[in-house]
Order: sequence, then structure tokens, then C-alpha cells
Amino acid sequence: MSTLTPPRPSLRGPVRVVVRQHRWTLRLAGGLVLLAVVGLIAVALRSSHVAEVFAASGCPVNGGSGPACDVTARSYLDSMFKYRTFFDYFTFALTVLPALFSAFVAGPLIARELENGTFRLSWAQSVSPTRWLAAKLAVPTVLLLAGVSVLTAVLAWARSRADTLYAPQWHDAIVFGTSGVLPLAYTVLGMAVGAVTGLLVRRTLPALTVSALVTGTAVSVFAYGHAELWPPRTLSGATLNAEEGMWWVETGHLTSSGERLSQDVCSRSTFSDTDRCLADHDVTSQYLDYHPASHFWPIQLVETGILLALAALALALAFRVLRRRTG
Repeated sequence: MSTLTPPRPSLRGPVRVVVRQHRWTLRLAGGLVLLAVVGLIAVALRSSHVAEVFAASGCPVNGGSGPACDVTARSYLDSMFKYRTFFDYFTFALTVLPALFSAFVAGPLIARELENGTFRLSWAQSVSPTRWLAAKLAVPTVLLLAGVSVLTAVLAWARSRADTLYAPQWHDAIVFGTSGVLPLAYTVLGMAVGAVTGLLVRRTLPALTVSALVTGTAVSVFAYGHAELWPPRTLSGATLNAEEGMWWVETGHLTSSGERLSQDVCSRSTFSDTDRCLADHDVTSQYLDYHPASHFWPIQLVETGILLALAALALALAFRVLRRRTG
């Protein structure tokens, strides 16, 4: 006598459905990633070549060595500005990508099916609501994480290889947020916010709008709060020997008792009265709170942990909302 064991639930069927439904969007996204990778490599190699050619010319960057050198220097600076602009545009696109992804998840991926009622077809074919939502989220998220990983790695290589004259600093908000593992964490957060928004709003246009705004706000808040996520180091003294690559967090004056005063405490004084103003405030030295380049990974990992924790909470809420609405 044999016992028939029902097959275990699998995500393969729902995954195939998601891929089939959104195949053109996935193909477009893959094509854009490939185009971006080729563009980054081309610009990095081209800028490096232009810099080498200019260096071989022997002309100074600021000109002043004759008409021929002035034209060469001007052409070089124009080219470097164009290459830097390309990197700025690409970095900006990578920054807003989580908000766009969040809008896609909330609107076309989830809310549209709930609004049109097409989700009932999947649920009627032995696909539970939980498996339906898991497949909906897993397919685009895994593919986008792979694409973002490639883009982030190529961007890091291009930044190190390119010679754009106007080199970005590691601590610039838009550079820091598109380096390391943060782009992956923002992608996961965008997915989670999109999921819970789509299930709560259940209408395509409002859901994608709300989701994009929430995710974009989160990205903006963290972009200008990086410095607060790790304790800075402090320099103090009559003169401050700042090193290249430091991230200046705060600077000001110190009194003999160690009290901190704003850097602008005597800014309205005339030049002849500045020393007297500082003496009246008992200023004896200066201070500088800063992050060295070695703080890059600690700040990255702390922020990543916060983002993943928020994403986990949003996902838990999404599945809870789904269970309550489906019984």
C-alpha cells in the first residue's frame, strides 16, 4: 500500500508567470544596464587617454604659454568637464534608481493586479497569496540586485581609472551613496516599501507615486546624515593640520575651559577687531571634527544595517497586510 504525498509548494510556476508578464520591462532594464556599463568603460578609457595626450604636450593647465598651448589647455578642460558631467549624470541615475524600482513594485507589479483583479487567476491555480507575493518580489529584486552590483563595481573601477581633473571626494553625498554596498541596500528598501505601499493603496498611480516619494525621501535623508552614523575624530590646536581626503564634519573655536563656539562667532567683526573679539570670548584654539577615509566602511555598514532593518519591517508588514486581507 502506498501513500501519495502532495508536492511541496514551489515558486517556479509563479516565477515563470512574473517573467512572462514583465519580460519586455526586464529586457529593457537589462539593455540599459549593458549600455551603462559600456558607456562607463568607454568614458573612463577615453578620459585617461585625453589626459595622457595633454600631459605629453607639456602645456600647463592654466595656459599662458602661447596661443597654441592655450587652445590645447582649453580643449583639455572642456573634455574633462564633459567626462565629469557624464559621471555626475550616471551617479544621479543610480541614486534615483531605488525610488524608480519602488514605484515599479508598488504600481505595475502589485497594485495593478489588485486593482484589475487579475491576481485571482493565480490564486485559483493552487498558488497561495504568500507564494504569489514572494514570486512577485523575488524576480525583479534578484535581477536588479545583480545589475546594480555590476554597475556599482564598474562605476568604482571607472572612477579609479578615469582622469577627469575634477575628481569627486569619497564623502560627497552622491558619491558615498553610490559606492560600496549602499546601492544594494537601497534597492532592497525600495522593494520593501513598494510592496507594502502597493498592498495598502491597491491603485496603480497613487501607489507608485507614494512609494517613489517615500523611498526618495529615505534616500535623501540618509544622503545628508552619513556623518552622524559613526563617531568622528577631532583635531584641536592653534592651527589645524588638515589632511587631504578628510571629511570635515564641524569646525569652530575652543575656549580655555574647552567650551565649543561657532566658527562664525566673530564673523561680523572687522578685521582689526577680530583678535579682540576672540579674546573677549576667551578663544584659545580651534577644533575640527572629521572622518578619515578609514571610516568609509564603518559608516557604510552601519547605514546598510539600518536600511536592511527598515526593509525587513516593511516586508513583514506587507505579508501581514496580505494575510489579513486574504484570511
